Amino acid sequence: MKNVTIALDEDVARWARVEAAKRDMSFSRLVGEMLRDLMRSESSYQEARRQFFSVEPRPLRANSAPLPSREEIHDRSGLR
Repeated sequence: MKNVTIALDEDVARWARVEAAKRDMSFSRLVGEMLRDLMRSESSYQEARRQFFSVEPRPLRANSAPLPSREEIHDRSGLR
């Protein structure tokens, strides 16, 4: 593990110490877990975004064809 020094507002530091005590863990561990969760959330978002944009866009209709139904527009089976 890497040790780092951070600056916090007093009220944020107080809240974090209390929250860590409620969870029966150290302040450092609480901050580390919060940052890890944030990192995983961001990674998940980036992966979902990559998958979304990897699908080739298709036109909603041919020149004179009727517009697709709501169900057809919102079908996401290709993304599952």
